[in-house]
Amino acid sequence: MSSASTTQGSQPAKPAKSAVKGKGAGEMKGVNPWVVAAIVSIATFMEVLDTTIANVALRYIAGGLAVGPDEAAWVVTTYLVANAIVLCASGWISVVFGRKRFFVVCLALFTVSSVLCGLAWDLDSLLFFRILQGLAGGGMTPVAQSILAAAFPPEKRGQGFAMYGVAVVVAPVVGPTLGGYLSDNFSWNWCFLINAPVGLICVLLVQFYIPDTAKEKADRAKLWAKGLHFDTVGFLLIATFLGALEVVLDRGQQDDWFSSNFINTFAVIAVVSLLLFIPWELTRKEPLIDLKMLAGRQFGACWLVMLATGAILISTTQFLPQLLQEFYGYTATLAGLSLTPGGLVTMAMMFVVGQLSGRIQPKYLIAAGGAIVALSMYHLTNIYADLNFGFFAWSRVYTGIGLPLIFIPITTASYDGIPPNKTDQASALINVARNLGGSIGVSLAQTVLARREQFHQSRIVESVGAWNPYYAQTVNGATNYYTNQGGGVGSPAQQALGYVGQQVQTQASFLAYIDVFFVLGIVSAIAVPLALTLRSVKPGKAPQGAH
Repeated sequence: MSSASTTQGSQPAKPAKSAVKGKGAGEMKGVNPWVVAAIVSIATFMEVLDTTIANVALRYIAGGLAVGPDEAAWVVTTYLVANAIVLCASGWISVVFGRKRFFVVCLALFTVSSVLCGLAWDLDSLLFFRILQGLAGGGMTPVAQSILAAAFPPEKRGQGFAMYGVAVVVAPVVGPTLGGYLSDNFSWNWCFLINAPVGLICVLLVQFYIPDTAKEKADRAKLWAKGLHFDTVGFLLIATFLGALEVVLDRGQQDDWFSSNFINTFAVIAVVSLLLFIPWELTRKEPLIDLKMLAGRQFGACWLVMLATGAILISTTQFLPQLLQEFYGYTATLAGLSLTPGGLVTMAMMFVVGQLSGRIQPKYLIAAGGAIVALSMYHLTNIYADLNFGFFAWSRVYTGIGLPLIFIPITTASYDGIPPNKTDQASALINVARNLGGSIGVSLAQTVLARREQFHQSRIVESVGAWNPYYAQTVNGATNYYTNQGGGVGSPAQQALGYVGQQVQTQASFLAYIDVFFVLGIVSAIAVPLALTLRSVKPGKAPQGAH
């Protein structure tokens, strides 16, 4: 606050003069743009943090609320889908009601819903509050960038977005470790309650420090005078589609997919909503989503690549800690720390890729990134019981090298050929792809894990019998061990059979996790040919709406 006052008081004439020339100052007069960037970055950091902070706490959430691990995973996916739904309309809402006002409302709702998540008494209440949190977070992301663009003059805007980008990149790195530490030392509730003080401070700072701009007020007045034209039907249809799809993805494995009338009902709702949405949007003058963009080769391919990338990013961030806690005895903190080296490499690679983007065509960088991520997934198919921390840390490093090669160039490639008035919508659609891909990836991994575990268990059991000399040797050795130990539940022979059964289950689970990483590797590899279909683009800066 003091820096803003000093700037305003010592040189009152300079902002006005700069404004006339269009140089040296942003649209926000009398404020320090770096303070604005700090406030917005902290708020965004908090929002992005919540996409990963709960991942390593899922076992604690499952235990605390007496639900299964697959049900606890809904805490992640419901947030992502709610985030995607509101992204489709956030740009329009911010223009109509005011950028600052909308940002403050979203920030306040995010803070309140975070506290309610921490106080949730059962899974249903947690999911409901998590949806509210996702809706609020989805509204914050695009508006934060608009505020940054207005605060900085054009020639310094890149520096402001770099500061914002660091917050976006650092948050997923900190999330798993912080979530693990809070869960181990306090409780999983603090993964959400920690947002309360940060959110409250940000609300006050935004309300009292960040002003509305004259241009924004003029645009809002012009829009209101012209008449509001929001594609309400389109929004309801896409929200219904995404919501019903989320129910199918989350409940499918638990309810045996299409053997369940419940799943079939929601699958029909999703399909019908989508089929109604497509012709509706194609016939609107001001559609919620310009489907012609998705139908284009360039943007459509980028959208699919981001869908696959989101699936890899979110599913691996959830399943690696789950594997480490379940079979390697890691604490939530240590499981989170295993992801940290990869996150640090991702941060470093963001700067490297930023330099490469001006020299190498985006399609080649994206293809290289997809190939590296696919190889990192293949690396994880070599898991076995005696692996150490370094194996998993290095696997995440490999992934951390590949992902930035996709994220940054895909911004340049996706905006190629998009008119300036469509860049906000393009940004929203790319983020929808990332979040929707994350939800699909988690559901796909959960299904593969459950189905393949059953498959491997049945195959292993076929080899278990008295006729198998290795089985007999193992049972005899275990029986002798329990006889010498003494005590325990049941006779030594019963304990030996229990031990064999546990080994069968463990081996089946390891093989199932290998299958999960193999499938995710295939998903990553699909990005390679898709990337190579992209056309070459002229080197240059991506639009400021990109993120």
